[in-house]
Amino acid sequence: MRAVVFDRYGPPEVLRLKEVERPIPEDDEVLVRVHAATATRSDTGLRGAEYFIARFFTGILRPRRGRIGLEFAGAVEAAGKDVTEFAPGDRLFGICAGGNAEYVCVRESSAIARIPDRMTFEDAACLADGGLSAISLLRSAGLQKNHRIVVFGASGSIGVGAVQVAKHLGARVIAVGNTKSVDLLRSLGADEVVDYQNEDFTKNGETYDVILDAAGKASFLHCRRSLKPDGVYVTTDPGFMWHDAVVALGTKRAKLGIVRYTKPDIFTLREVVEAGEYRPVIDRTYPLEDVVEAHRYVDTHQKTGNVVLTVRGASDR
Repeated sequence: MRAVVFDRYGPPEVLRLKEVERPIPEDDEVLVRVHAATATRSDTGLRGAEYFIARFFTGILRPRRGRIGLEFAGAVEAAGKDVTEFAPGDRLFGICAGGNAEYVCVRESSAIARIPDRMTFEDAACLADGGLSAISLLRSAGLQKNHRIVVFGASGSIGVGAVQVAKHLGARVIAVGNTKSVDLLRSLGADEVVDYQNEDFTKNGETYDVILDAAGKASFLHCRRSLKPDGVYVTTDPGFMWHDAVVALGTKRAKLGIVRYTKPDIFTLREVVEAGEYRPVIDRTYPLEDVVEAHRYVDTHQKTGNVVLTVRGASDR
């Protein structure tokens, strides 16, 4: 099978397609033929070793695993003998390591679920990361019904997820994005939309229960006066906002956005999608062969929603 690999950190050009051994599922795993995957900011951060400290987990001098991709959508080809929830032919989406490949093996107990009826593989591929991140982050922020929340960087994958999950939870959502995303954010249900290219939300005199920095670009120090006395600020990029990591040690008003992908949360996400309260947003679609171009685009920090990679198996070529 083909998979996207890289043997050194660097620009998008370090990525390449390579023929590798097709994985064999363990007793508690399913083998999934991938139809669609994504290129995310997490992927580009891993590829480029954006923060050196991350190398202690991914490999100091070179990537330890050498595979990339966080999300997938596909169909089960085979199931291990202990698998009871899924069977060959089931359409699945979720989180896995090395999802930019023609096949992946995923544990039944991991954050995977059946694709909602009538949803395409392309749409399903970009549900998990943004949606699960939003659920996890808003839980850590203690978001409740009628809370007022600012989602800064609302047009990115996590931002799009956070706007919709927050609305599902009954919050009043103030979405902060760039000019080109204003109409999209309104269509996703945001109660108010702020174009950060023309307005700084921290200068309007309003205060909020939660400020979620979904882009890693608005620090606690910049936002703190816009928080209510018991309000909470959450950042999704503690590597860039290193001072927020320090602040978080001394106050409960600032939190580092540590995402946990869980099975119960992906079931929740699927239910929200099936209820018509969550929809994926795709900016661009590339074939897997053009993964370098996809990463170049993600590196511009201008994407709206998700960048999808379509995967053709050997029988399709």
